[in-house]
Amino acid sequence: MKLNRTIRVLVMDDSAFVRQALKDLLESDPEIQVMGTASDPYEAVELIRTEVPDVITLDIEMPRVDGLTFLEKLMSQHPIPVVVCSTLPEAGSNVALAALARGAVDIITKPKLGAKRFLEEARICICDVVKSASQARVKDRRAQPSSHAVYPKLTADAILPRAASHAMMQTTEKVVVVGASTGGTEALSRFLQAMPLDVPGILVVQHMPEVFTARFAERLNSLCRITVKEAAGQESIVRGEALIAPGNKHLLLHRSGARYFAELREGPLVCRHRPSVDVLFRSAARYAGANAIGVIMTGMGDDGAKGMLEMKEAGAFNFAQDEASCVVYGMPAEAVKLGAVDLILPLDQLAGEVVRKCYSDHRHSESSLQER
Repeated sequence: MKLNRTIRVLVMDDSAFVRQALKDLLESDPEIQVMGTASDPYEAVELIRTEVPDVITLDIEMPRVDGLTFLEKLMSQHPIPVVVCSTLPEAGSNVALAALARGAVDIITKPKLGAKRFLEEARICICDVVKSASQARVKDRRAQPSSHAVYPKLTADAILPRAASHAMMQTTEKVVVVGASTGGTEALSRFLQAMPLDVPGILVVQHMPEVFTARFAERLNSLCRITVKEAAGQESIVRGEALIAPGNKHLLLHRSGARYFAELREGPLVCRHRPSVDVLFRSAARYAGANAIGVIMTGMGDDGAKGMLEMKEAGAFNFAQDEASCVVYGMPAEAVKLGAVDLILPLDQLAGEVVRKCYSDHRHSESSLQER
């Protein structure tokens, strides 16, 4: 089904090549129109006076006025959903994360020449991010709901085929798996900062380009009591630690006997994403079963909904962030529609209830073992 309106995008970048490349990528989608391009904030302001865009793609490093300064003024005077368009080097990723803290809703990486598959994946990801941004709530602004064109997309079968049976119950240790997308950086920060030091191990998929996830994990680690780091693969999942899926790799939960560990895999986009929440959730259904606790948070689309249903069918308990506290109520809504969610809560209550569920189930498991 087509959108009932075209998403109008203003592209801001000091590179003529990047402006043209982004314009071509975005306008390959019939639901997106680039209303204009600007090489610096002064040009952008003149265009906005004539026509207000639905979304702005913003280069941080621009002449005359830098992107962060422009973003702060925009958010205080005329809030518009902004997607940061950044390069991959470490310095660029740190500034891009600072932009998220100042009100930007998502990050994309600047398009570059590459293989056909790379360019097609970049096109899909960039267009999806812009569509998600058009639905985002920026302060008091609530976008008009609309439906989206659906690209052909793969399911978690592409990475982890569905098993005939569910997880072996050789351990009572809990594990928490979390999925988020648009608006998730702030939501995850608040969620993880509320976690106590002895919380069960946590695995997180946040839709974000590669390199940015490492900086994001470092930032969270500086704010949280628990340890937060980017998953490297094959490390044990331990209490008091959260592992963030690296951009461009799928993160899976695995188990050997009673030990949980993290696994990273290459592979195609699943639900138009890599990493995919569906892949993580399916692995949790298979290898943790009723010992898993699922959390699905703000984000556009349906990534995670089917995987969360598989978790519920395997005996897991699942939480969803409520509509009022989401930047985009897409992923949680789809999981709720499928009947995959046990409890819907505001963001500020999620962490506390997840911890209570972990501890109450652990005490119940210990008493059951003692009775035996």
